[in-house]
Amino acid sequence: MKEERHVIWSNYGLDYEDWRDDLEADYPDLSEDERISLMYEINGDYLDDERANLNVQLSQPILVVGDLGLWNGRRMGYKEIPSGNIRDCLYSDTDYSTWYVDRLGDLRCDAIHHDGTNFYLYRVYKDIASPSQIELLKEKLYRGIATRADITRVTRRLGDDIAKVYGFSIPRQRQAAAMER
Repeated sequence: MKEERHVIWSNYGLDYEDWRDDLEADYPDLSEDERISLMYEINGDYLDDERANLNVQLSQPILVVGDLGLWNGRRMGYKEIPSGNIRDCLYSDTDYSTWYVDRLGDLRCDAIHHDGTNFYLYRVYKDIASPSQIELLKEKLYRGIATRADITRVTRRLGDDIAKVYGFSIPRQRQAAAMER
C-alpha cells in the first residue's frame, strides 16, 4: 500500500529537468549553472508563499514531536511552538526539508542534515487538555516512552486545518466518525 501524502513544500530532490524549459525561456542569457542556482532560489521563495498560505492561528500552542537522527544514534525529543500558528511549523535549520500531511492527517516533516534525518510530527494541544495532562505527555516524550495514544489523547492533528487551505481531503478520524453515529 502506497502511503498517501500531500506535500506542502520540499527542497529535497529538486530536478532541474522539471524546471529547464521555463527557466531557459525566462532566462535565456543565464548559464545552466546560474539557472540551477535560480531554481533553488525560486523554490526557496515558494516556502515563504506556503508560510503565507498557512497563516492559520490556532487556540493553543503546537507540540513538535521529534525522532532525531544524531551522530550518536536516534533520540526522541519535543519542542513547542508557542505562537500556535501553523506557518511557524515551516522553519528548519537542516539541509533538506519536506513538509507534508500524511494519510492520518498529521503534519510531518522529514528533515535531512549531515548526521542523519529528523522526523517531526506537529500536533496542537486540545482545548480540553489540562496543564497536568500536557506536562505528563511532555514527561513521557522526554523519557522516550510516549505512545501514539498518549499523543492523541492530549493533542489533535493539524491536517484538517491545512486541508481547508489547500482544498484536499483527508480521511476523517475514527473517533469523530464514531461520535457522529
